[in-house]
Amino acid sequence: MTEVPEPFVQALRELGLAGDEILRGVPLTGGVSSDIWRIDAAAGPLCAKRALPKLRVAADWQAPIERNLYEARWMQVAAEAAPGSAPRVLGQHPRLGVLAMSYLPDHTLWKQQLRDGIAELPTATAVGASLARIHAFAAARPALAAEFDSQAIFFDIRLEPYLLATAARHADLSSQLQALVRTTQAHAKTLVHGDVSPKNILVDGHAPVFLDAECAVWGDPAFDLAFCLNHLLLKCLWNRAAAPTFLDCYGALTQAYLRGVDWEPADALEQRAAHLLPGLLLARVDGKSPVEYLSDEADRQRVRRAARALLQQPVPRLAAVASAWQRQVEA
Repeated sequence: MTEVPEPFVQALRELGLAGDEILRGVPLTGGVSSDIWRIDAAAGPLCAKRALPKLRVAADWQAPIERNLYEARWMQVAAEAAPGSAPRVLGQHPRLGVLAMSYLPDHTLWKQQLRDGIAELPTATAVGASLARIHAFAAARPALAAEFDSQAIFFDIRLEPYLLATAARHADLSSQLQALVRTTQAHAKTLVHGDVSPKNILVDGHAPVFLDAECAVWGDPAFDLAFCLNHLLLKCLWNRAAAPTFLDCYGALTQAYLRGVDWEPADALEQRAAHLLPGLLLARVDGKSPVEYLSDEADRQRVRRAARALLQQPVPRLAAVASAWQRQVEA
């Protein structure tokens, strides 16, 4: 246990979550966009995060700290849409960029389970169903769009570093990747999390709790679906022995999500996700935020071959993306 940095102390005191006591805590690891602490306050342990103006990646990647205001709002909407699907918001300090939320010590990180080859279909199904429930809830409340006017932030921390930065390295695919940006921007239909990744999903039994909604925006729900499925594909290279079950989870998550789509034709949303997914695959080796576990150049080349082929000849169904990917993994 160590003393908590002053910005956290000031924020918690001004939010009424701490008094004059010396606050101690433990820094939590895993994030590139925020400092995150488990802090022991008088009322009990809590989790607090402070958005960083420059993300901890090799590339020059700047982002405004007010993004965790939108994160707090996303968590509040998600908790109403699907109770238990987000931590409880205790307070948010706009000027200091500090968000305080409930601490969940008894949950397991989904990424850790997948790393260990634990890929359970009920968990994948619950992730897809919960995500669809949140999207459906928000889509039915279009007035929420005014609370998530964060398109500029979403562009700066998602569309540019993933798709446009990748286009700069694959000039022959630039038009396809730029078109994905335009399509995503043109289909703002509901509240989007923007970072639905196994590293941002805790599981309690099989029930998911979504974390790190710093990219929250009123946007295209296909982005959330494709972003999450992308990780299940990439993890087939991380743990090859578990690849068949990862692909089963991919299918279960897809089906559970699409069953919950009631705000637009499910086929149309699936097609956008199927077109976007290979762009996100390529971005995780050649964009500004490459996945840390693909250190083998042969694996990175497998990703490039699969993604480039699908960008050049798009398919309309997510199952077809998985089939094309499986052929590369097994090659």
